[in-house]
Formats: sequence, C-alpha cells, structure tokens
Amino acid sequence: MMNNEYMPFVSEILDVKKHTDIEYTFRMSYTNETEVKPGQFFEVSIPKYGEAPISVSGIGKGYVELTIRRVGKVTNEIFEHYVGDKLFLRGPYGNGFDVNLYKDKEVVIIAGGTGVSPVRGVIEYFSNHREEIKNLTLIAGFKSPQHILFAEDFKKWEQNMDVIMTLDTNEGDSSYREGLVTNYIKDVTITDYSNVAAIVVGPPVMMRFSVSGLLNEGLKEEDIWISHERKMCCGIGKCGHCKIDDTYVCLDGPVFNYTKGSQLLD
Repeated sequence: MMNNEYMPFVSEILDVKKHTDIEYTFRMSYTNETEVKPGQFFEVSIPKYGEAPISVSGIGKGYVELTIRRVGKVTNEIFEHYVGDKLFLRGPYGNGFDVNLYKDKEVVIIAGGTGVSPVRGVIEYFSNHREEIKNLTLIAGFKSPQHILFAEDFKKWEQNMDVIMTLDTNEGDSSYREGLVTNYIKDVTITDYSNVAAIVVGPPVMMRFSVSGLLNEGLKEEDIWISHERKMCCGIGKCGHCKIDDTYVCLDGPVFNYTKGSQLLD
C-alpha cells in the first residue's frame, strides 16, 4: 500500500503566545523534533477550510513552534483554536538552515518583520552556543513598537550578541532606532571578510537591498544565504505554484545560498 504524501497528522496545541493583534506563536506537539531545522515549514490544515504553509519559528523537546499571521481564511480559523485543541500538520518540508555552515565564522543576520520567525532557531542556537562562532550581529526591522515579534527573546539575545533593532517609525519613543535595516549594515563590525557568513530573511525588496548593502561592504555572494518565503501550496513540488524557472522553492528551498537564489528576488 502506497503512502499518501498529502495525509496530515494530528498535533495538539500546547501553548499560544500573542505577539501582536494578528501574529501569534502556536506551540504544537511533535515527537520528531530532532529532524526539524530552522527555516523549514509545515503545512497546517483544518478540514473544510484548507491549509497554509507556516515556517518553523522554534524547536524543542516534544514540540515545534509556528508563528502565524492572521491574513486569510485558514489562518483566521486557526486563531479560533486554543490550548488543548488539535490541528492537522504535514511536514516538515524544505531544506532549512544548517547551523554547521556558520560555525567558527563571524555571522550577520538581517531579518524584517515576520522574517525573524524562520531564522529565530539559528539565532537561538548561537545565543546558547556562543563559543561556536567568532561574532554574531543581528539587525531586525519592524514597522512600529506594536509590530515587534519575540520581544522577550530580543532582551535575552542582547546579552549574547550585537542586536540592532530598528522601526519604520518609533512613534516618538527614542529608545528605538528608526529607519530601514539597510541603514545599519554599515554599523556592523567585521574583522575578517574571508571568514564571514550572512543570512537575510524578509520581504523580497528588503532582501534585495540588504544583500546589495552586504556586497557593498565587501561580502561575497557565496557567503550570503536567503530564505525565499514565496507562497507555497502543496509543499511537495506537485502543484507548481512555487516554481520559478526550473526551481521549486518548496523542494529546493526555501533556504538558498545567494549564488543560487539571487534570481528568485528579481
């Protein structure tokens, strides 16, 4: 009997954390957490409503975390579920970030808005294993103080790395920097350009200009990774919705070295 690749499994909601009015993190039961990488995604489904691809924002013993933005029919219905309720999951899909690629290097991570979610696991790993890298700088951008995700995490990360948080508008609160993330790339201290790695995650325009800023500072294309959060449907390369030229983002990505993924930002 053949396995049905579309068949989901039942997962219990263990915890729900509100970040903003439309962005919550759902902690879902999952027993094979050692097989999950930051940057991968699950298909979350509810019968009669459909399914949606959601990036992994956290991994722990017996669970994965999915940070979900309420923007459509499926995610609207997910927000009606609470601790103890069940959702259907398929996955994990995609290649994710391999933290081994960044060890013993100076690491720069640039994330915009919900782009913090897929890279959160990388930040968390090196925050807890600071001795495995030379240096770590995080530049994160949000629209306003009300749009900040993982605020408690940022307070912890500031103790272990250089954190630059900037807002499109700080609404008069001078404790926050103001402006685009690209404005602060020049403030990153890099001592050895032959031993540096950068990760850029966010809206395509933000990624394109951030990569350009990194290249202008002296980084090489092969030292930059991006995550292309393009709309995906089936997650297994069958429907073709995420196909760009000969690339299936759900299979070949969503994480790409910039030498292979640059055309995806055009």
